[in-house]
Amino acid sequence: MTSWKSDELNQIAAAEEVRIASERADATLRKPVIVWLVRLDDDLYVRSVNGRSASWFRGVLDRHAGRISADGFEKNIAFVESDDVNDEIDAAYQAKYRRYPSIVPSIVSDKARAATLKLIPHS
Repeated sequence: MTSWKSDELNQIAAAEEVRIASERADATLRKPVIVWLVRLDDDLYVRSVNGRSASWFRGVLDRHAGRISADGFEKNIAFVESDDVNDEIDAAYQAKYRRYPSIVPSIVSDKARAATLKLIPHS
């Protein structure tokens, strides 16, 4: 498994919104969705505000592969379900998106926490 390069982490993490597209069984990409992303150390995380039932999240679970786009940067990624650092991810979301006080509670809710994905670069 590869790691994110420092400049990739910085560019992606600086973006307010990113687009992710999951891979279908035939290796084509689904329509990209806009998500909020946070960085925790050298890792990147996204959550489904609508939980595990969201169509894009269910699509990710098919193959755990896809593509991220952020401010002109694109890279193939693997999606790994994660629940081991939820409190730290909550804090990162609250810090990064604090200017959206009416929206942040939904991305740190139990439903969203249950749909947390770590993004791994994939060559």
